[in-house]
Amino acid sequence: MDNQRLFLVMALVFVLFLIWQAWMEEQAAKTPLPAAVTAEPARPGSSVTAAPPQQDLPSIPATPGEPAGKRLDSSQRIQVTTDLFVAEIDATGGDLRHVGLRTFPQSLNDKSKPFVLLQDSPPEIMIAQSGLIASAGAAPNHYARFEPEQTEYYLQDGQDVLNVKLTWQGEGGVRVTKVYTFRRGSFVIDVQHQVENGGAEEWRGSAYWQLQRTPPPSSGSWAMGVYTYTGGVISTPEKTYEKISFSDMAKDSLNRQVLGGWLAMIQHYFVAAWVPAQDQINNFYSKALDDSRYVLGMVGPQSVVPPGAVGEFHSRLFAGPKIQSLLQQAAPNLQLTVDYGFLTIIADPLFWLLEKLYSVLGNWGWAIVVLTVLIKLAFYKLSETSYKSMANMRRLAPELTRLKERYGDDKQRMNQAMMEMYRKEKINPLGGCLPILVQIPVFIALYWVLLESVEMRQAPFILWIQDLSAKDPYFVLPLIMGATMLIQQKLNPPPPDPVQAKVMMALPVVFTFMFLWFPAGLVLYWVVNNVLSIAQQYVITKRVEAGLDKA
Repeated sequence: MDNQRLFLVMALVFVLFLIWQAWMEEQAAKTPLPAAVTAEPARPGSSVTAAPPQQDLPSIPATPGEPAGKRLDSSQRIQVTTDLFVAEIDATGGDLRHVGLRTFPQSLNDKSKPFVLLQDSPPEIMIAQSGLIASAGAAPNHYARFEPEQTEYYLQDGQDVLNVKLTWQGEGGVRVTKVYTFRRGSFVIDVQHQVENGGAEEWRGSAYWQLQRTPPPSSGSWAMGVYTYTGGVISTPEKTYEKISFSDMAKDSLNRQVLGGWLAMIQHYFVAAWVPAQDQINNFYSKALDDSRYVLGMVGPQSVVPPGAVGEFHSRLFAGPKIQSLLQQAAPNLQLTVDYGFLTIIADPLFWLLEKLYSVLGNWGWAIVVLTVLIKLAFYKLSETSYKSMANMRRLAPELTRLKERYGDDKQRMNQAMMEMYRKEKINPLGGCLPILVQIPVFIALYWVLLESVEMRQAPFILWIQDLSAKDPYFVLPLIMGATMLIQQKLNPPPPDPVQAKVMMALPVVFTFMFLWFPAGLVLYWVVNNVLSIAQQYVITKRVEAGLDKA
């Protein structure tokens, strides 16, 4: 197999990979929702360490037949502003209804508008809900009306912790205080329910925490021409990272006993995750509502609060960017939401090296350039072997043409003559293929590193490229990439098959068009890699053609 055919196979595999990924996501989006979903999370068990029985779980905050896109029930809003968040808590349920990330602008054109991660208005609803379920006594779920201490909170200069308190007074002397704790410099929000039992009977119940969201619009998961996963994920001791897609929730409700772990709704670059106590057994559940909303949540173990005592339920919510160091601090394995797929074992060290280069260079673009050079150096010998083989094949191209003219359609004699010529010249026709095949996993891994890293979002490089996660606004890099592909073709032996030759000539055009909408960081890697490959291949080709070196 010559190198031209290998490039054709690689191109087709890459394009088919993107088409397959898009098709899978489109199929998930087209999965029909059930006409009505009224079942609650299944009965988890009867022991004191397990979650409460099914009939004690709260109903989902939507009624069957509710029109799609209807705004969630709302009452008084509590405004919270910290160094990282601009947030809104609704007095109905004490739900966290809006979270804007102040250090991550919505766009470069207007840096005053924070990126909105949580919101309760269509088309993309995502909110964080929590509440209590009582099997003995009264308890507020996410329908209950809380009373806030005040309606506006600000994290003042010199203040490190901000507590937002809401109270609910129930029958029988039960009083519940819901406390949100925001900390300076942290994307983790502590959520606590304090149950004061002022009655004569014991209070018995559990806490639950859930995320509710709608799927994005059909184009909502596309990141500059590349499809990224949006949906639910969970982590358990048995499986540290498991996707629970919207189509999975529509087909079958999740019902699983989990020690520790976490659950989350993720999207490109950002995540909202509930993280319970890691020594606690919870029942993880999911629901699909009849108005295109999905719920992923957990119910904790049952607790007893005697008369005159106070009980507490606690969980944490991470709402922020998928920065691996912050995710690792927030919960075990939460960094896996930066999903590199099956090549994580290769992608992780690549990102580690990229991050180290950035710490020295202070520019993610130049870090990509240097990383590309280092990868090229690591594979220098393999590439050298490949280019020597290609150069020798190029040198023999006239002889191959004469053999084809001599034997015509007699393929058997043609192949025998070719193999005899290869033996005589000591050329391995596969020598140009195998070294490149070894490098393919590294390329794909780096592809996912550059695609998944929130560090690339709005990261400037030079001149007109001010966002490595966005397309090149003037398409300069894609055009350069197409030009380098054409140059590489000129250095490779021409395909003997005219049809194959035409296909190979079309590939630079196809790839250039496809890369017009790719993130600039990805295209930058391709351009640098191609330029280095051209330089190395040119030198080796000249040496072989001059008779100074043979494969």
